Amino acid sequence: MNIDLLSIDFLTADFYATVLKIAFVYLAIIIIGGFFVKAPYGRFSSDSYGFSLSPKLGWFLMELPATLSFIFFYFQGENRFEAVPLFFLGIWCIHYANRGFIFPLLMRVAKGQKGSFSVMIVLAGWFVTSLHGYLNAVFISHISDQFTNDWFSDPRFIIGISIYVLGYLMNLHSDNIIRNLRSKEEVARGDKVYRIPKGGLFNYVSCPSYLTELLSFLGFAIATWSLGALFVLGVSAANLIPRAFQTHRWYKEKFDDYPKNRKVIIPFIL
Repeated sequence: MNIDLLSIDFLTADFYATVLKIAFVYLAIIIIGGFFVKAPYGRFSSDSYGFSLSPKLGWFLMELPATLSFIFFYFQGENRFEAVPLFFLGIWCIHYANRGFIFPLLMRVAKGQKGSFSVMIVLAGWFVTSLHGYLNAVFISHISDQFTNDWFSDPRFIIGISIYVLGYLMNLHSDNIIRNLRSKEEVARGDKVYRIPKGGLFNYVSCPSYLTELLSFLGFAIATWSLGALFVLGVSAANLIPRAFQTHRWYKEKFDDYPKNRKVIIPFIL
C-alpha cells in the first residue's frame, strides 16, 4: 500500500491523536527497556553498539529535530501569531537553543578522545525529538482552543512557568558545575579526568542536571496542559531516571570518598 505523504494533513485532530497514541506506545517500550540497557553515550559508551561520534557532534545531531520540527509545524498552525502560542514558541526556542546548540558547543571533551556517542542513540533520538516538536507545536499553534490571552492568568500557566523557570535556571547551574570539573588546560592536553562534583544541588543528589531537566519539562507540561508535553516529560523520565541510578552507582564504585548522604535524583528521598 502506497502512502502519499504530501496528501496527509498533519494538522487534523485525528492524525494528531494517532501520532499521540504511537508516542505513548513508544514511551512504554522506553520505560521497560531503560531498566535493562544503558544508553551508550558518555561514560557508558560501548564499542558493541557500532560506530560512535564525538560527544559534541552526537548531542547536536540528536537534539536538532526538536528545534526544526517544532518551528516547521508551529508555523503551519492557524494560531501561530497569537500571544500565548508565541510565548511558548519563545520558551521552546530558548530551551533547545541551550540544549541543542550551546550545551554541546561548551562541552569540554579531552583532545584526542575517541567517539563516545553512539550513532544508534542519534537515530533513536531523531524519532523522539521529532515527536517532541510535532506534538507540542501542533497542539500549541493549531489544535488547542484554550490559549487565549486569559491563559496568562490561569493558575496552570503561572504554576507551570514558575516550575519551568526554576528548573531551567538550576539546570544551567548544574551543567556549569559539571563542565568546570575538567579545566581547559586538561582538555587541551587530552587528559580524561573524573572528579566528584560539589556545590549547588550536587550537595544533595548525584544527578541534578537530570532532576532539573525533568522539573523544566514538568513545568512546561503544566503550563501547556497538553498530552504532547506530558509525552516529553515521560520519555525524558524514562531515559534519565534509570541513567541517574547507573551514574550514582558509577560514582560510588569509582570514588571511595563519595558522599554517603547524596541521593540519586530527588533530595532526601530517592
